Amino acid sequence: MRILYQDRFDAGRQLAAHLQAYARRQDVLVLALPRGGVPVAFAVTKSLHAPLDVFLVRKLGVPGQEELALGAIASGNVQVLNHEVVQALNLSEQVIERIAQREQRVLDQRERLYRDDRPPPDLRDRVVILIDDGLATGASMRAAAQAARKHYPARLVVAVPVAAPSVCEAFREEVDEIICVRTPDPFQGVGWWYRDFSQVSDQEVHDLLERAQQAQSVAGRPDH
Repeated sequence: MRILYQDRFDAGRQLAAHLQAYARRQDVLVLALPRGGVPVAFAVTKSLHAPLDVFLVRKLGVPGQEELALGAIASGNVQVLNHEVVQALNLSEQVIERIAQREQRVLDQRERLYRDDRPPPDLRDRVVILIDDGLATGASMRAAAQAARKHYPARLVVAVPVAAPSVCEAFREEVDEIICVRTPDPFQGVGWWYRDFSQVSDQEVHDLLERAQQAQSVAGRPDH
């Protein structure tokens, strides 16, 4: 098996090399999809000298087969469904709604946990770069992109270290720019291409956001 990335920070550093057109720009905002996208995005923002925040997305798992996504929800009350899965399993609207409500509660809780009392960032007229550690089905990122659009960014960019080729291609119609550093075929899965793909904890997400916030505060001082 060929390893592309040592860990998510390594992936972020390599991804940043493809985003240098956005370095040191005042209008750029990097939004990570928690939890796996946060270490990737943290490394990107260090290179670009850009602010970092999170954009929350929750996968909607099929009952009894939670790893199989029937869709996703994102900040801004956006829901995206995988209609092929819904139809194949004959899932009712009531079942989908129950799952969505449960995941919405988790999403709201994590929003508070990650940000403390900081309000969500203003996306209007910003260049928004959405980052995750990879794209498999693309459902979570698709939900994030649609939700972000509702906040009227000037430009919407999706950037990932690795993606399924067909999913990466499909995003060209949905965002202003898509950057997939690697699109291996066969794809196998996101974690297949990382040596260390261990789970990122909520505390790690909080700590990385706090470090990024502090770095931005220092960078914004007159003597810097």
